[in-house]
Amino acid sequence: MISPPRAIDCAYMIAGADQPVSERQTIHIDGVEIKAVTAMSGAPREALLALPALVNAHDHARAVRTSSIGAGGRPLESWLPLLALFPSIDPYLAAVVALSNAALGGAGAVMVHYTRVQGFTDLPTEAAEVARAARDVGVRTGFAVAVRDRNPVVYGPSEPFLSTLPAATRAEVERRFMRTPLTPQQYLALVDEVAAAAAGPMFDVQYGPQAIQWCSDAMLEAIAGASAANGRRIHMHFLETRYQRVWADANYPGGIVRHLDSLGLLSPRLSLVHCVWARPDELDLLAARGVTIVNNNSSNLHLRSGMAPVARMVERGCRLAIGIDGNALDEDDDSLREFRLAHLLHVGTGFKVATSREQVLGMAFANGRLSVTNVDDGGAIAAGAPADLLLLDWAALDNDNLREDADVLGILFARATARHIHELIVAGRTVVRDGRVLGVDLATARAEIIGQMRAGVRDSAAFAATLPALEKALAAHFELECC
Repeated sequence: MISPPRAIDCAYMIAGADQPVSERQTIHIDGVEIKAVTAMSGAPREALLALPALVNAHDHARAVRTSSIGAGGRPLESWLPLLALFPSIDPYLAAVVALSNAALGGAGAVMVHYTRVQGFTDLPTEAAEVARAARDVGVRTGFAVAVRDRNPVVYGPSEPFLSTLPAATRAEVERRFMRTPLTPQQYLALVDEVAAAAAGPMFDVQYGPQAIQWCSDAMLEAIAGASAANGRRIHMHFLETRYQRVWADANYPGGIVRHLDSLGLLSPRLSLVHCVWARPDELDLLAARGVTIVNNNSSNLHLRSGMAPVARMVERGCRLAIGIDGNALDEDDDSLREFRLAHLLHVGTGFKVATSREQVLGMAFANGRLSVTNVDDGGAIAAGAPADLLLLDWAALDNDNLREDADVLGILFARATARHIHELIVAGRTVVRDGRVLGVDLATARAEIIGQMRAGVRDSAAFAATLPALEKALAAHFELECC
């Protein structure tokens, strides 16, 4: 449904990451586009701050927070197995909950790396249900079809590690994680089938190799070749933890980034997620190839992965975006808090500014759009741009109201959170208004999902009982291998 023409009066507007804050502007929307931006002659009816809709450039669309299953504060390598405690649930309702949470946090575009298939139907049918949820919620969505074809348990052969486990633990691990992988040809065909079933103007299907340690060279080379031929984007985790760094150095002594380049993987069509342990020369090559790096500050902190060298990435000219990765600081999908955290962590010390507020805004609502939509547009409020807007309640943001010459960026970066969102507009359609998602019944969907989760988690008692032994063995393995 095309929304009727509309004029939005704003007390303040941030038209783009590199634009100064302007006052008293009217944004004219006609259909899915911004038709014009004009100066107001009088005072606005509402005290609003307008900025482009934010982008969550990496997520997994989980409907329930991972600390609810005991996964809070664990390193990635022992956190991942706990995700198997999540039972299969209705894929449409799960996507409704996850994408609604993202919208309530200010994200008008969300990248979903679909690493957990619910499995009630074939994947193309399931992806179509996720696409239906995205349409109902109203957010732009990237959907990366995940694949892995090696190293199902640790970063290397499984048998030496499995032999260290108690019999009951080994049996559960083998049952849940040891599967026959797809061949490269089967995977490429599957992505084509998913695209035929689910892709649309606001739902972009992508390749989603899970990571270099989980994907063979043959798989990555096939994906790179297909992407070059058809223009489909690639979305992949990379160098998230120090254990992955050690594994990469041992297995690719000539350089892991150079190796990816030799496979044809590095291009502007590639998004690499995390890059926490990337080195300066590797960043230089990623910048030269136009790769997007998606930084996930809160997730890296939650999973004890370290802090990505964002200031160095900026210095080297890398294209940077911001993701939440299902692990926002308060597990609440708040994209406003997330870009503030990015600035606080990476601004620098003392008077030297390593990463400016303007650069962070570019990460938050411009750079990530290409990663999600495969179209390098938007991220700005201007005539002809997509009508993707985030309207904040300025009166609530600046409720002290001490100065007429307010430092708008200073206040935005100091205190803005999801509770200040007045309205989220995507493609001209109001998706969120005053804390409510308009296109779906979120409360009912969440209640149904929680009911399914509670019933399913009880069925995982046998696996849960083996987790202490598995975690102990994983810690011993990775510390011995790495450090």
